[in-house]
Amino acid sequence: MSDSLLIELLTEELPPKALAKLGDAFAQGLVAGLQSRDLLEPGARHTPFATPRRLAVLIDGVRAVAPDKAMREKVLPVSVALDADGQPTAPLHKKLAALAANTGVAAIDPQTLERAQDGKAEALFYRYTARGTALADGLQAALDDTLGKLPIPKVMTYQRPDGASVNFVRPAHRLIALHGASVVPVTALGLQAGNVTRGHRFLSSGDIIIPQANAYADVLRAEGKVIASYAERRDTIRAALLAQAGADTVVMPDSLLDEVNSLVEYPVVYACHFEEAFLRVPQECLILTMQTNQKYFALTDAAGQLRNRFLIVSNIETATPEAIIEGNERVVRPRLADAQFFFEQDKKKPLAARVPLLDKVVYHNKLGSQGQRVARLQQLATGIAALLGADATLAARGAELAKADLLTDMVGEFPELQGTMGTYYARHDGEPEDVALACSEHYQPRFAGDALPSTVTGTVVALADKLETLVGIWGIGLQPTGDKDPFALRRHALGVIRMLVEKPLPLSVPQLLAHAEATFNGIAAYKSSSAEVRDFIDDRLRGYLKDKGYSTQQVEAVVSLQLETLDDVVQRLDAVQAFATLPEAEALAAANKRITNILRKNETAVGAIQPALLQEAAERTLHDAVEQVRPTVEAALARGDFKAALLELAQLRDAVDSFFNDVMVMAEDPALRANRIALLSSLHALMNRVADLSKLAG
Repeated sequence: MSDSLLIELLTEELPPKALAKLGDAFAQGLVAGLQSRDLLEPGARHTPFATPRRLAVLIDGVRAVAPDKAMREKVLPVSVALDADGQPTAPLHKKLAALAANTGVAAIDPQTLERAQDGKAEALFYRYTARGTALADGLQAALDDTLGKLPIPKVMTYQRPDGASVNFVRPAHRLIALHGASVVPVTALGLQAGNVTRGHRFLSSGDIIIPQANAYADVLRAEGKVIASYAERRDTIRAALLAQAGADTVVMPDSLLDEVNSLVEYPVVYACHFEEAFLRVPQECLILTMQTNQKYFALTDAAGQLRNRFLIVSNIETATPEAIIEGNERVVRPRLADAQFFFEQDKKKPLAARVPLLDKVVYHNKLGSQGQRVARLQQLATGIAALLGADATLAARGAELAKADLLTDMVGEFPELQGTMGTYYARHDGEPEDVALACSEHYQPRFAGDALPSTVTGTVVALADKLETLVGIWGIGLQPTGDKDPFALRRHALGVIRMLVEKPLPLSVPQLLAHAEATFNGIAAYKSSSAEVRDFIDDRLRGYLKDKGYSTQQVEAVVSLQLETLDDVVQRLDAVQAFATLPEAEALAAANKRITNILRKNETAVGAIQPALLQEAAERTLHDAVEQVRPTVEAALARGDFKAALLELAQLRDAVDSFFNDVMVMAEDPALRANRIALLSSLHALMNRVADLSKLAG
């Protein structure tokens, strides 16, 4: 028979930032362990639970005993098992004795063994029925495996009352293992399974008996004041925050919501206030200090401006929350006062006055100080500005001040505010708005989907910052390996790609890398890396374009050209995508691939086409067709109309097909052969101006 199974481990407070992973791993580990032992009915579902003091899972369709299985086990090759007279050998008797012990039978008669082919030789096989695993045995093994593999951030050692030492994430106090209403006799961490748990530390008291596995969540909520489901509790918090916010907007990052959810078992939201005078401090500072230090939720008005009202998630439900509200308001006040103090102190010293101090801050021992890095950024930003026709003075100043806020008290307290505070302080110092914005925008995009810099100066400094990091870190041999990327070079490469493609910017990638390399002249540890970095950027470009919905073949057709600029790469792909739907596309792609192979094997230099040597009608037709479409194709390419260019090239299909059907390219006459290769080379060059169409061939 099958029934629902409940497993709960009651502990001391678990690490909040690890709770979600621990809960999922606990549930999935047990499900997988029972599944592997055939203790779950087909389609059995499970519900994970995780609170600050418990990990649990409810699994339906759990068998009391796994089904018996018919087994066929190879014993020994016949050549080893039987002697020349066909009698059992000593190795066979020994093997059968071991098998008998393992399968729970008194003895195995050699005459009952099956003789069958096993590859090129014959072997003896033993058929038997394996008894299904009992739930208690299977659950014990699954529980042991799961606890041993939990993603515990830091293991602690503690002693149980009997003096035994236990290693786990936190001390464990109770274990429940219920199959329906029956306790499954398993143990874990020195605990014997039962049907008793504890509820909320303050809102319930005494032991709580879980009468039946399926009653777990309801009993724990009603008697224990605990919402056991991690997901349900998170949704409850979110709904309560939105209800309390009213017309305001809750600043509710997922990471904060998850952390708060991992700190409470029965969440209740209360509204608190702080003095309006603190609103003169940049709101990013106030929001961050409330989130980081106190786990509070800030509120903003319809215009996005911070309110002096905030929300707290309490673990205590009460009809008189005044003491809770007052206590939290009292606690947040000195935190906000600290932020106010840092802001006022930082404003007393201009950003520009902090720049020389960057010479004392190490960037990397092989690449020098942050001051030296800023000098490289200035040089690179000035060069990029010149390429774009942008204001080089603003770019140089933006690069000069970009890292200065690293030495401010506010950023020292909250590193997450680097760049943001630079913008505030630069404005206070009277710097041009573009320079002030560059202090924060040069970090953009910080992550996938993040906004790009809004100003030209911010874009220039952002490109300089990312290219300097890419080329410099790669040049000292610290490129990403496997899933390790400590300097976030993949993110920097994607940032460069997004700015070049989405802005779009007509900047040559090789030229940008050359400018970046030039800033490292004189640094002994640096080795030229621009070629490898270009390949790395192209690899990231492939992923970026595939994420936009283009196929692997389409992306490869464009990226394999290693385009100078990336500003028209999307237009090229759109054209390739449209071309691929034409009836001529497949044949032309195959022909292009064939031409590519012919040209690759050609060992002599390709000369000019000699019209007088075009003897066959098909080659003359192809030559005429190519020359006829060439002006139209060139004109379309000149105006960036890649679709029109490829549609024009599609007209060549019949001429190309006839050429390969009627003309022998590798003619015995060297002059004819060279002329035909020249014709194909001309065609190849024209066809592949938009993309390498051979990549579309199957």
